[in-house]
Amino acid sequence: MAVEFPGLSVSLAQQTPFPLALELECGPGEVLALVGPSGSGKSTVLRAIAGLHRPTQGLIRCAGETWLDTRQGIAITPQARRVGMVFQAYALFPHLSAVENVLEAMPGRGTENARERALALLAKLHLEGLAHRYPHTLSGGQQQRVALARALAREPRVLLLDEPFSAVDRMTRESLHVELAALRRELAMPVVLVTHDLDDAVMLSDRMLLLSEGRAVQAGSPLALLRRPAGIEAARLLGLRNVFHGEVLAHEPDAGHSILGWQGRRLTIPLCLEHAVGAQVQWYVPADEIRPFSPHATPPEEPLDTPLEGQVLGEQRFSDRRRFELSVSGASLFFEVSHAEAARAGFASGQLLKVHLRGRAVHLMSSVKA
Repeated sequence: MAVEFPGLSVSLAQQTPFPLALELECGPGEVLALVGPSGSGKSTVLRAIAGLHRPTQGLIRCAGETWLDTRQGIAITPQARRVGMVFQAYALFPHLSAVENVLEAMPGRGTENARERALALLAKLHLEGLAHRYPHTLSGGQQQRVALARALAREPRVLLLDEPFSAVDRMTRESLHVELAALRRELAMPVVLVTHDLDDAVMLSDRMLLLSEGRAVQAGSPLALLRRPAGIEAARLLGLRNVFHGEVLAHEPDAGHSILGWQGRRLTIPLCLEHAVGAQVQWYVPADEIRPFSPHATPPEEPLDTPLEGQVLGEQRFSDRRRFELSVSGASLFFEVSHAEAARAGFASGQLLKVHLRGRAVHLMSSVKA
């Protein structure tokens, strides 16, 4: 007898009104992030799980219950699915206070201890003293916390988060990240997060599923996807730089490496016998694996490192790092360093700079036509 999956399992397929063909699983206590551009099907997947959209073909099971089975004619109503959902625009009842909004979603809200449970949920989300405030008197972050408390009040089997941080400022978003990360450790349920923001997905999820035009492109841990995209499409969806075409020039098994040709240069990379000599390939190297040269570097540079020289074209500043664009033989190569390292080095546009490309981090993707 097959072992019943204890979490959420979803299989969806349709051709109209837009194509959809994907499968996913999310275990109890796991956060799965659905990442993709507008129109990729992210929110439709959430709506199908919640029972707000019925695909042509589908099977949805959660915690041993069948919520949808189009072959068997089973379609449980949204009210019966025990789903907690947090929307981008909060969707709070404006005429109800915070605690009344939470009570509205709570099973058995007429019982004696219902109000105590509602207040406890608000306190868990750092809303003590705000229970009697109305939505219009709360900040965006506070409204989102009330919406999360209301979702949890349903005692759900699965928690669905639809772009939950897009309507708040960055400082509030970072605070909500911390609180949700702490809260998820207490949740023994699958959590499916829809977001277009890669930072949200990386910070909060155990696994990410990249979507494009209603189909799955790649799934895996955030680190695995960011270091080893499956191909050009996955790299594009992740917003990755440093994706190039090259040619496998040689394999040197005794030395444990291969030689990759790029822009008339020979890059030393880990042995990749699965790609034949002469194969045209796509390859990727993370921006933080391009290291500015330091004559006093200790320990010495690694055996697979390839020195390169180029001209700094410009930079982008992020909250925790700076990204520089380097022109190498006419190609743009991006590297990232901390603000402190950039300040110490004094990188500037127009500067000629030597860097080491870390060959150990080069990832070869699918072959391409010559």
